[in-house]
Amino acid sequence: MDTADPAGEFLRVTERYRQMSDDELLVLMPQISDLTPLAQQALASEARQRGLKLEDQPPPTPPPTRPPAPPRAKPPVFREPSLSTAPSDDNPDVDDADEDPYEEDRELVEIRQVWSLRDALKLQSILDTAGIPFFIGPEEATSVDAVTSDFTKGVAVRIMRVGIPWAAQAMQHYWPADEPPDEPEDEIKEIPIRCPQCHSEEVVLEEVVPEPAATENPSSKFRWTCDACGNQWEDDGLVKEG
Repeated sequence: MDTADPAGEFLRVTERYRQMSDDELLVLMPQISDLTPLAQQALASEARQRGLKLEDQPPPTPPPTRPPAPPRAKPPVFREPSLSTAPSDDNPDVDDADEDPYEEDRELVEIRQVWSLRDALKLQSILDTAGIPFFIGPEEATSVDAVTSDFTKGVAVRIMRVGIPWAAQAMQHYWPADEPPDEPEDEIKEIPIRCPQCHSEEVVLEEVVPEPAATENPSSKFRWTCDACGNQWEDDGLVKEG
C-alpha cells in the first residue's frame, strides 16, 4: 500500500473502517497494536463513535488442534560484527535510516481550548463525524467522558498535524457557548480639578481662550473660578496628580 501520502492514507483507512460491520471491528480491535499509528487512531475513533468496547467481542473460535512438530536442531551461526553499519561520525546515515519519516505528521498540535463540558461534547461530535481522532486534556483522553480536568480552567484539544486541514473545514461552524470573560482593561483614573489656593474641588470652567495662531506654539488657555474661595486662574488644562 502506498503510504507516501499520510493524509490520503488516513482518510482511506477511516473510510474502510466506516464500511465494516460491528462484528468485523470487534474482531479487529484486539489486533490494534499490530496496526500502523494512523490506523490505530482511525480504528479507535470509529469504535468510540459506535460505542463498541473490547469486552463486547464474541469469544473466538478455537483453532483446530495439531500435534506439535518435532523440534529441529539448527546449526549455530556466527557473524562478525559489521563496522560499516555501526553508528559513527563517519557514517551518519545509519541513524537517519531508523528515523520515522512521518513523525512530524503524527505530532499532536492544539486546535482549540474548551471551557465547558457542553463545548467539549460539541467539538467531540464534530471531530467524530469528520473521522478525526483527537486527544483532550493533559490526560490525552480520546473521549470527553474520560476527562478529569477542570473545564473552567480551559482544556486543550489536540489532533495529529496531518488532520489539521480536515479539522479546520469541519470546525467552520463551531461556535463555543462558554468562553472566559475578557480581562478588564485598566480604568482611567480621573483626576479632579482643584483650586491652587484652597484646594477645593468646587471649581467652574469660565471659558477657553485660544492663543493667537501667529505664536510659535499656539494652544488654548482655560480660565477657572473657585466657588469656595473666589480665586480665579488660568492654566493649559493639563491636570497632574499631586
